[in-house]
Amino acid sequence: MVFPALILLLALVVDRLLGDPHTPLHPVALLGRFVGWWGRPARYPPRLQRAAGVALWTISVLLFALPFALAERFLPPLLLLLVAPFLLKATFAWRSLEEHATAVEEALAAGSLGNGRRAAGMLVSRDTAPLSTEEIRSAAYESVAENLSDSIVAPLFWYCVFAPLGLGLAAAAVYRAINCMDAMLGYPDDRLRLGWWSARADDAANLLPARISALFGLLWFALHGRFAPARQALRADRKKRPGLNGGWPMSVIAGGTGVCFTKPGVYAIGPGERSLAVGGPAIIRAVRGITLIFSIFAVLALFLLA
Repeated sequence: MVFPALILLLALVVDRLLGDPHTPLHPVALLGRFVGWWGRPARYPPRLQRAAGVALWTISVLLFALPFALAERFLPPLLLLLVAPFLLKATFAWRSLEEHATAVEEALAAGSLGNGRRAAGMLVSRDTAPLSTEEIRSAAYESVAENLSDSIVAPLFWYCVFAPLGLGLAAAAVYRAINCMDAMLGYPDDRLRLGWWSARADDAANLLPARISALFGLLWFALHGRFAPARQALRADRKKRPGLNGGWPMSVIAGGTGVCFTKPGVYAIGPGERSLAVGGPAIIRAVRGITLIFSIFAVLALFLLA
């Protein structure tokens, strides 16, 4: 498993150096356009929407993962070592999360509430138009906290699980397709029937990674003398956010950094000891630290398997 471990390390380096390229040819952007084409409920009679959602979800997953599987199966080892880090990097987003949060802070620091709302709207699905300054920050930073699992730990976790079988890249790609379709279709609105399977599949795919993210979050805050408030927030607030998984990393990070994530009329997660303007940098540091600790454990596990 030395080879998969090297690929994981190189993918992390690629992410930190390059981030996500802003191109319509990015694999996830291509997937998004395809899902946007078929993911319109009006295309299907209501009685067929559930079946259509399952069938087209399956086709989308297979089409997205196929190039990753073919590369992993047929590329010569040295060429794969060059290509695989970029393929794996396409399945997770670490640096770009920080960049989006920074864009929100820069807009607010410049006194532009409108630009801050627009920047936050790039991270969340809620209507950001009526949000206050603190609520804008909450939308941005809670997305960073939640996506510690969704966009970083989960794809790397599934890569590591399936790497011993020679399917690590394919597994990471399958996860990324699942998560992308949930983000586009998994809502209780007119997309409910068409996106029901996308939402359930994403719940299942994130069940373990969300809890692993929380576990490593507790470890990070224990190293920084904040284990007790992080654990307290996890116990008290992890079920406040709708869904099975998002509340786990959000509550640990909110408790450990002493902030409160708020979605008006829906939830308030964390103790609120300090504002997000003060606690925001600690959230970014926590996500970095948890990512690095998890990655070290993942690389060591792959080396030990070797």
